[in-house]
Amino acid sequence: MYSKTVIDHFTNPRNMGEMKDADAIGKVGNPTCGDLIWIYIKVKDDVITDVSFKTFGCAAAIATSSMITEITKGKTLKEAYQITRTDVAENLEGLPPIKMHCSNLSADGLHKAIQEYLRKTGRTVEDLK
Repeated sequence: MYSKTVIDHFTNPRNMGEMKDADAIGKVGNPTCGDLIWIYIKVKDDVITDVSFKTFGCAAAIATSSMITEITKGKTLKEAYQITRTDVAENLEGLPPIKMHCSNLSADGLHKAIQEYLRKTGRTVEDLK
């Protein structure tokens, strides 16, 4: 059973769509369930000023993608990199255990986008600490 928040983010996803001028993109997938997520970020002065997503997957994958954009926007790269799958699930008021892998994907996609941005700017994750 999905929470009202999960259903809301699935039926009314926030920040959905490809960002043409993204500074970095994180792409992740789960071959077992077939979900595929792209997280796009725009960064200024190490703050994520905009974030969007494109997801092919189930209701939980879409909801977690939507939620990750909501909790990421306005955070520093360091703060955003610390967002975990648990943070995503808690902000959605829980996910069924069988769908927790979906929150892994959205958090992993965000982390990959941040890693890509850092690589492009000649830095690594270690530079965020």
